[in-house]
Amino acid sequence: MTTIYLIRHCEAEGNIQRVFQGHMDADITANGEAQLDHLAERFKGISLDAVYSSPLLRARKTAEAVNRYHQLPIQTDNRLMEINGGVWEGKPWASLPVRCPLQSRKWLKKPWDFHPRKGEAMREVYARMGDVLTDIASAHPGQAVAVTSHGCAIRNALCWAKGWPIERLNDEGWCDNTAVSVLEFDERGQVRVISENDNSHLSQSVSTFAKQSWWKTGKLK
Repeated sequence: MTTIYLIRHCEAEGNIQRVFQGHMDADITANGEAQLDHLAERFKGISLDAVYSSPLLRARKTAEAVNRYHQLPIQTDNRLMEINGGVWEGKPWASLPVRCPLQSRKWLKKPWDFHPRKGEAMREVYARMGDVLTDIASAHPGQAVAVTSHGCAIRNALCWAKGWPIERLNDEGWCDNTAVSVLEFDERGQVRVISENDNSHLSQSVSTFAKQSWWKTGKLK
């Protein structure tokens, strides 16, 4: 049995500025640094055999925190990156319904059909997240692996891991910064979700979601 700890990156500048930061390589915030200290302590007593990360800075710094007490080589994989937002990159979420009304409606109501101009289709994210997690599990049979990625990418990964079609993406919730989900792959490559979106290592004062409401209201801002 292979265990994968799938972890969202810590709070980055785009999270508090409320801009779309898909491939935009924003740095982390001071609060994000505090989240990483809590995350490192959470993983201090967890045995790990490998650490993988998206190459984006916010994910790499998160992987370094997970790895603080393990000192394993951190392997990056572009397939763990956030969705490429194309013309949405760096734009304030509040402006998108005016700038891109059709794609904004798709993001909220039919995200499986979301495909921004010059960007990546949501269906591509769903496929590549399934592929990369399968490959990582195959490379580490019987081991425990930490994987740091991004909110939309992880949402797709959990939808895939539950055996749901992408058309059920809105049935999968969003996760807080540094939230941890646990997946298990058996020797046949079958996956099941053991737990998801656990941010219990964060206090209310450090949690990003405790200060925001968009993830509960289903709105862009």
